[in-house]
Amino acid sequence: MSKGKSSISKAQSYQEISEFWDTHDLTDYWDQTQPVDFEVEIQSEATYYPVESTLSAKLSAMAKQRGVSSETLLNLWLQEKVREEMAHR
Repeated sequence: MSKGKSSISKAQSYQEISEFWDTHDLTDYWDQTQPVDFEVEIQSEATYYPVESTLSAKLSAMAKQRGVSSETLLNLWLQEKVREEMAHR
């Protein structure tokens, strides 16, 4: 953590910050905040694979039921399957 930064939570670690905000609401402290600028570099690479249209429709319906995107659901399932396969090696 950066030294010299003010903190609403007065926490000394990321864990303490997490615990504080798990039990507090930002709207109660909004007047103590100030604008900041920061940059986020998200580097992600996508690879596309063909999916049969009927399978894609089923995936979309299941994703909608779960409240996530088709892409998210597919990636979660693929990660799970890859982990399973790697564990059997």
